[in-house]
Amino acid sequence: MNITLNGTPVTTAAATLQDLLAEQGFGPKVATARNGDFIAAAARPATPLNPGDRIEVLSAMQGG
Repeated sequence: MNITLNGTPVTTAAATLQDLLAEQGFGPKVATARNGDFIAAAARPATPLNPGDRIEVLSAMQGG
């Protein structure tokens, strides 16, 4: 299916948000949103992906 991941069109076979994170090589310490709604880490395995979804994945950055 086709989705948008961090502003980039992506074709994925992932069925859930958790599957997508694993497929794309993201670690567990990220924040996620689907179509503008925050998705908690505990909800990712049960969050289905649908064609056209907009997924944002953000990781913490250190610096000053």
